[in-house]
Amino acid sequence: MSATAAATSLTSGEPPINFAAHQFRAGNLAGARDDFEQMLAMLVAAIYPGARAIAANPGDWGIDILLGELSGLVVVWQSKYFWPAVTRAGQAQIRESFDSALAAAKRNGYELDQWILCVPSSMDPATAQWWDNWRARRQRETGVAIDIWHEAILRNLLVKPDVAHVRRHFYDPYVPAQTPRTPLRDIEPDVTVDLDRALFVRQLRAAGHVEVDAAKREFFNADLLAREVLDKALPVEVDALGEAEGVVHGIWEARFNAACQRQPVDPRLAGLHAEVMRDIRESTAFPVMLRAGPVHRCGLMHRVVQDSRAGWVRHWRDIAAGEAR
Repeated sequence: MSATAAATSLTSGEPPINFAAHQFRAGNLAGARDDFEQMLAMLVAAIYPGARAIAANPGDWGIDILLGELSGLVVVWQSKYFWPAVTRAGQAQIRESFDSALAAAKRNGYELDQWILCVPSSMDPATAQWWDNWRARRQRETGVAIDIWHEAILRNLLVKPDVAHVRRHFYDPYVPAQTPRTPLRDIEPDVTVDLDRALFVRQLRAAGHVEVDAAKREFFNADLLAREVLDKALPVEVDALGEAEGVVHGIWEARFNAACQRQPVDPRLAGLHAEVMRDIRESTAFPVMLRAGPVHRCGLMHRVVQDSRAGWVRHWRDIAAGEAR
């Protein structure tokens, strides 16, 4: 039952498959775990008719998705939403999940033929080496085939024509036809000079950014949009603005925390800005009634930084505090 056999390319222009979408859809990491598991259940059932999800009540017998009968030979898929990478911290959970599946099979009178770990990310080098050694040893000891569906395998599966409905439901953005967007405006020269001294620009400079003109344009247009919404004071638009700012702030927070774990020494957190802005551009969680395009959405992130609620370096609070003084 090899997952690597299937790979069909997405048509040019189709949206990418971003597994961070589960966090945006659910609103938090706990919800993302459930959402990812639901996606896997649909995906496996589309590829292997007869596969089914198993509810935890109170335990799940170490089974998230099952193929076969619980009176004979079964294949088990185990969902683990490790994000943004599978690291040493996840090793204990992997061991415990496999051991739980083995124990449940012995206790309840069926045989575990194959156990497949499903994760939306990749392993770091040390964890990959651990996995290879652990997998080989446990396969010899138990006779159970152990496999992993990591992010590359999952993407290869999700682009298959037979599972297009799964990809559309979980990863394709929903955009009503002919939704108008607020037009972009150019920055006046005197405003550009003022923006050179803005807090969000200082945060970018602290992170080592040399070119910041695009960031200024993003902020300028998002700020115009926000001021217009607040001046009109239509409740539905004001709520949409607040929701959009919550989305970008949540994306930043998740990426900032992950960057701090990856880079415990470097205060500049290289790559953080690029990751956050990519996730914002690809996110499907923005309310349509705000009429904000990608430039406005990225600009909303700069507004959050300008309001001293985020930053692009580990010590961003110190920079924001200096601005306040």
